[in-house]
Amino acid sequence: MALQNIPNIKHVNSDNFFLLCGPCAIEGEDMALRIAEKVISITDKLEIPYVFKGSFKKANRSRIDSFTGIGNEKALKILRKVSETFNVPTVTDIHEASDAAMAAEYVDVLQIPAFLVRQTDLVVAAAETGKTVNLKKGQFMSPEAMKHAVQKVKDAGNEHAWITDRGTMFGYQDMIVDFRGIPTMREYAPTVLDVTHSLQQPNQSVGVTGGRPDMIETIARAGVVNNVDGLFIETHFDPANAKSDGANMLHLDILEGLLTNLTAIRKVVTNF
Repeated sequence: MALQNIPNIKHVNSDNFFLLCGPCAIEGEDMALRIAEKVISITDKLEIPYVFKGSFKKANRSRIDSFTGIGNEKALKILRKVSETFNVPTVTDIHEASDAAMAAEYVDVLQIPAFLVRQTDLVVAAAETGKTVNLKKGQFMSPEAMKHAVQKVKDAGNEHAWITDRGTMFGYQDMIVDFRGIPTMREYAPTVLDVTHSLQQPNQSVGVTGGRPDMIETIARAGVVNNVDGLFIETHFDPANAKSDGANMLHLDILEGLLTNLTAIRKVVTNF
């Protein structure tokens, strides 16, 4: 089971996809609690197993003046506050081996960023915490290559790994999702589709990543139809003023309608 190592997760018997959802970065306590409360109300209504997502720091930025975080300990304490307030599991990404043990004190799932998924020391450090490890597929990697990242987690004594597809580089400034990779990666581990990052338009000349949020439902529907185990969606109540990845995030007001549609599709697919 994809969710067997996740504490406090609800609706595990609903036969629904699970959801990793929240802001790109933790900007402050009030915003994190506001987003979490809204998403939890929706996922409880639709019986979707839910993990709150928020990055405690952003290490991969195009420009040196880009937002990188509010401070590691401060952001991690906010993630813990979300978990304790709403009795919900949390996930955050780590960027250095030394981050693993620190973040594991505060969150339930450790995420390896796509650009770093081949960094053996980082993957092993995450695995050795005993937490579930969410391995994002590198934009430069084939689905088949992800079996080696999963094996690193297992070789470190941890059987709890997920794979998340966040698209593959298409030219210099676009991403594309190859849905043929989903059944391949599901042979290695439960597989998540990162809907919003798959719609990034990186490497813009201004040094700020663009995106196509108008295509979020299109990509998400295709993922559900192709039997992904989970979905990853970044959301914000004011994407235009979000401090990170605002160009491809989903507006929080639209989330309920999207998840309602996706849940209905899931029910049809499971009846085939």
